[in-house]
This record gives sequence, C-alpha cells and structure tokens, in this order.
Amino acid sequence: MAMLEVKDLHVYYGMIHAIKGISFEVNEGEIVALIGANGAGKTTTLHTVSALLSPKKGSILFEGQDITRTPAHKIVSMGIAQVPEGRRVFSEMTVLQNLKMGAYSRADKSEIESTLEMVYRRFPRLKERRNQPAGTLSGGEQQMLAMGRALMSHPKILLLDEPSMGLSPILVNEIFDIIDSVNKAGTTVLLVEQNAKKALNIANRAYVLETGKIVKEGPAHDLMNDDSIRKAYLGEDS
Repeated sequence: MAMLEVKDLHVYYGMIHAIKGISFEVNEGEIVALIGANGAGKTTTLHTVSALLSPKKGSILFEGQDITRTPAHKIVSMGIAQVPEGRRVFSEMTVLQNLKMGAYSRADKSEIESTLEMVYRRFPRLKERRNQPAGTLSGGEQQMLAMGRALMSHPKILLLDEPSMGLSPILVNEIFDIIDSVNKAGTTVLLVEQNAKKALNIANRAYVLETGKIVKEGPAHDLMNDDSIRKAYLGEDS
C-alpha cells in the first residue's frame, strides 16, 4: 500500500481548471518528484494534498485513510508537513521561535527538545543563529529554517515546494544534499522542483506535469535519459 495516493484529482481556481484528473502515489521511504514548467500545476497539487485547497473531484489517501476533506491543521498532526515556496518564515520571530512553531501540533511535548537537537545537528547554522530574527537570515538560511520548522512536526512525509528557488548554485547543492539525508534518515519526500536535473538526480521516481495533467511518469533515471524530457526540462538536445 502506498503511503500517499492521489486519485483522479480535479482542482479549480474559479472557472480555471488547474488540475485535470491527475493520479499518482508515493511509497514509504521514497523521494518522488513532480516536475514541469511554471503554471503546470505542481504547487496547486501540493496545496491540495496539504488541504490548503479543496478539490472539485477526486480523492487523497494517506496511509489508507481518506483525507480529501480533512482540515489543514489535522493534516499536519497526521504526519504531513509542507515547506512552502518562498520559505514563508516568521521574519520578526527568532530562529528558535520559528522552529518551535513547527511543533505546535505535537502531543508528545517532552520529545520536542530532542527533535530540536536533531534539527540543529542537521542545520548547524540554525543553532548558531537561534536567537536572531528570521528576517535577518540569508535566503539559503531561511530555506534551511523552513525545512527545519517542518521537521519539527516529526512528519512521515515532507512536501517540498521549489526548495532551490532563488538560491546560488552552491546553496542549491547543499539543500539537495540535506533533502537526500533527511530521506535516508527515514522521511518520505514529495518534491516539487523546477530544477528538473537536481530533482531527478535524487528522486526514486518522478511525474511530469503539463497544464494540469501528468504526461509522463517512471523511474527518475529513465526520465533523466528520456530525449523529450532532456530537451524540454534539462536544457539538453537529444
């Protein structure tokens, strides 16, 4: 049984049919990438999974349970955490306060400190800057903070929306190394990313979205070597 199953999902913005009947699944322990151009529907898909948007039709199952109409705050409690596009840290609050906000839904309050230490081990710069306002961090550090905040909820699956956006190539490499290590430590990942080459390099499988539809899917390695994908998304001629 897949950890996350999306079946025949249709999502509208007013009269605009943004997601047109997509189906995909994410198995426990995988990194699954959703790739596609701007406006393909990648972020809309993530927002619908995390209950920030409601589908017109279709279903979303998490660990076999239908969560299609479950409110967003309960989704987090069930083990789904999203790192939003643009990071969205609380700029006036300190790094530590931001991280603790990530654990607001947890019932095991006694375990939060040990999760915080795990986040600090993974992101040493956050520990160094724990008393700084989040708004004073660099873009890369804010991305680390957004990821650390999501990990504070102790998620079973992490939804990552454009983690490399606006970052220098060196920081992009660092962020993808962290995503890989978070996955290897046991967290399943659903990754939305415009940098298709980076996404396919670390993913197990991938789905390609075009104008709200899945047009290709398969093992990431196979898609990396697909001529049409290389030309359209990797900037390579066949």
